Amino acid sequence: MQSGGTPSRGKSEYYKGTIPWSKISDLEKSNDGYIYKTEEHISTEGLKSINNRFFKKGTLLLAMYGSVGKTAIAKIDLSTNQAILGINIQDETKLDIRYLRFWFTTIKEQLLNRAVGAALANISLGIVKDLEIPLPPLPTQQKIATILDKADELRQYNKKLIEKYDALTQSLFLEMFGDPVKNEKGWEITTFSKILSKIESGWSPVCENKPRNNNNEWAVLKLGSVSYGTYNSKENKKYEFEVPIAKLDCEVKKGDLLFTRKNTYHMVGTTVFVYDTEPRLLLPDTVFRLIYLKEKANPLFLYYLLNHNKFSAEIQSLASGTSGSMPNISKAKLQSKETILPPVNLQNQFAERAQLIETQKQQAQEALVKSEALFQSLLQRAFKGELN
Repeated sequence: MQSGGTPSRGKSEYYKGTIPWSKISDLEKSNDGYIYKTEEHISTEGLKSINNRFFKKGTLLLAMYGSVGKTAIAKIDLSTNQAILGINIQDETKLDIRYLRFWFTTIKEQLLNRAVGAALANISLGIVKDLEIPLPPLPTQQKIATILDKADELRQYNKKLIEKYDALTQSLFLEMFGDPVKNEKGWEITTFSKILSKIESGWSPVCENKPRNNNNEWAVLKLGSVSYGTYNSKENKKYEFEVPIAKLDCEVKKGDLLFTRKNTYHMVGTTVFVYDTEPRLLLPDTVFRLIYLKEKANPLFLYYLLNHNKFSAEIQSLASGTSGSMPNISKAKLQSKETILPPVNLQNQFAERAQLIETQKQQAQEALVKSEALFQSLLQRAFKGELN
């Protein structure tokens, strides 16, 4: 096993080479568990500066910092930074590298529990060396790895299908309305104060640090329920008391347009449309509910507008905050933000088409849930000796 170093950022010539340079982000983006290319490359001089730490194709890469426990197998020769451990099999008659990668997936929590560092979790080489791995005969390992590869292939297919539906809707938005920042189609320019009749705030009482058990219990949504552009009702914290009458209006409803007013810089301003939801879920005070004027705007148009990469960057620029606090967007700043306003009948046409795509996407998401459950079940059974 070998950990990587980092060539000095002060020497730009180190980053003008042809040698693939792998970072934690490459592991994070590796959905199928393999790295086929890297975002950056270093020079021969850069490689020498880290004592020629170079990993051959087939090396298992393990994240030691940040995304502790994240793994991927290199499909190319590459070098890495100090946050990644390279693991090679000394005796391939005893251990299958794919089996090892899947096993690391099952002990991620164990690694995180042993990690140190308040700002950035990290583990040491010693921790990895002390790990004990169940080691059935090689043919059994290969059988397990093949079964898990097939199950993983199915869930990755569903993930990619969802991404294609998302891309299709975004393409439809651009085709019908153009770039909302450049406004090359010459749409009317207005402010959100003319589109929104009201911006409602949520409520964040003290809650238990766990999700509710069923829909009969009250819960408050966590930021994770809206942070990634898709509403996720499972991200909630249980509220064990009866909700005051004055706060019942904070319950999330089907058709709501929710806007993240406070979050990290890259997630503040993220918006979700609630296609459907369970009852007794409350809006937190870090999220706004946007009440729109139906004669002016369609909620699905606003949803895709606010999440458009260029327009969302302008929304994020509205955020402010003191040092050490998360950026925050005020109601006043959001209301004063200028935006394009195409005719509402055109917005409605877009919404109808987007809804059809969303229906197909929902079917893919349901398939993903099933394929994810299958993969996790097989993963747990594999290392309990139940797939022999």
